[in-house]
Amino acid sequence: MSFQAWTIFALFWVVFVVTPGPNAVNCISNGMALGFRRALPGVAAILCQAVLFLILSALGITALIAASPTAFFWAKILGAGFLIYLGIRGWMNAKKPVRADGSPARSVFWKAFLIATINAKSVAGYLAAFSQFVQPDVPIWAQMMWIMPTALTITALSYCSYTALGSGLGRLAIGAVLNVWFRRTMAACFIVYGVLLGTATVPQLGKG
Repeated sequence: MSFQAWTIFALFWVVFVVTPGPNAVNCISNGMALGFRRALPGVAAILCQAVLFLILSALGITALIAASPTAFFWAKILGAGFLIYLGIRGWMNAKKPVRADGSPARSVFWKAFLIATINAKSVAGYLAAFSQFVQPDVPIWAQMMWIMPTALTITALSYCSYTALGSGLGRLAIGAVLNVWFRRTMAACFIVYGVLLGTATVPQLGKG
């Protein structure tokens, strides 16, 4: 992978992961509820999902999934339902006090992993990365030696920052009413993302 191609990919990935989406909302919510350290399994889950999708994209499987309207339809319906469920539950529980000890690390991890996996933005982003920035005349795994560390480093920095933001908000002495409405805003974001996911079209491969 040339330095120019790597630079373009890195800039694309920064925009891809920094743009707020379900992962960012979940990291902020986890940080608020659990604090920075206890919310880190959520970031670890996003990184695991990123490794999985990077490998699948390199193998061409992500493109095959996106090319199947039926598979994409059912995936987005299940994903949309899950996000809307999280939003409704979060809205209803907004007035309940947060109990950090009630969310074990494995629960935080798997919830974040599911949110990351069902996100249509992820499929579109990985397709764009591998259709636009990968050089066809260079062995894919040689390029992965540059792509994977770059993507994972940027992803980790981005979602650790979102988690830290949530943790900082959680430590602020905000009033009970403002706290409830902030949590409801996060819940509403899940519902909106679920609706958007349910109406998403099949991602199209870019022309090289």
